[in-house]
Amino acid sequence: MAASAPLLMRIISSSVAVSKRAGTVIRNVLRRGDLGIVEKGKNDLQTEADRSAQRCIIASLHRQFPKVAIFGEEQLDPTEKIEDEFLESDMDEEVLKMTCPENLSSVQDDDIVIWVDPLDGTSEFTIGLLDHVTVLIGVAVKGKAVGGVIFQPYYNYQLGDENNMGRCIWGIIGLGAYGFAKQMPPKDQNIITTTRSHSTRTVTEAVEAVEPTEVVRVGGAGHKVLLLIEGKVHAYVFASKGCKKWDTCAPEAVLHAIGGTLSDMLGNPILYHRDVPRKNSEGVLATLANHEWYLNKIPEDIKQEFRPEPSASGDSGSKI
Repeated sequence: MAASAPLLMRIISSSVAVSKRAGTVIRNVLRRGDLGIVEKGKNDLQTEADRSAQRCIIASLHRQFPKVAIFGEEQLDPTEKIEDEFLESDMDEEVLKMTCPENLSSVQDDDIVIWVDPLDGTSEFTIGLLDHVTVLIGVAVKGKAVGGVIFQPYYNYQLGDENNMGRCIWGIIGLGAYGFAKQMPPKDQNIITTTRSHSTRTVTEAVEAVEPTEVVRVGGAGHKVLLLIEGKVHAYVFASKGCKKWDTCAPEAVLHAIGGTLSDMLGNPILYHRDVPRKNSEGVLATLANHEWYLNKIPEDIKQEFRPEPSASGDSGSKI
């Protein structure tokens, strides 16, 4: 079945399997207790779990899809030997049973870029907010996010049952999204999610401008979009240049697969070609519905802060 499946379905199928392996790697690092924390910059941490999960994901996907460009958040030594415990060669059979959308059924290796955040929510991971942690694998075709995998390694961790811990959500635009129960948020409220640890005056003013009845401050772009697709919030507002392509590619694809919208703060789509700047320098706005209403609520002086600069550039990340 796998050999005859379209390339996109094989990549998503493999990404589902490898995200679960990466989740196990993350849990093993935490269980051992030595997180190996490194400060990459202000409010930007890296742990051994980030590094090990990225080794797992990129090495596994590169072995199966050697001609596809893969970008990961962490800077790692490309010559490092990857141990067998980090390699996942299986594919998820449930994904392969699905029919690929016709417009994506013949995409080629050169059309695809995979964006990997091996551990989204590192800061929260280090202080025990484990339900904020996600593994993100996003698949872009010709610059557009079309497929995504979001794995929560600590979903239901409060129950203390490791055999039933974790869940995988995946989606493809034109096919749908799976692994969760979609619900619409309360009609008589306007609940907004935004950053827990990267707030600024602009971030706060943008949130206040959309007239929230409640603000939910959590870590990780993946976690915020999960709150959105499960109907726990109405919008994700992040008026900051802080997040990167690997933070948004997978969540955007899953959100769009169920009819939601993720754009920058100016309403423009975020592009995921291999040569784009890594930073989302125009911020992020994500909604299940009424996207234009939220865009129109953002004051012009805030939008002006996100007008593109002619020589904008981003971080390189790690590429295979």
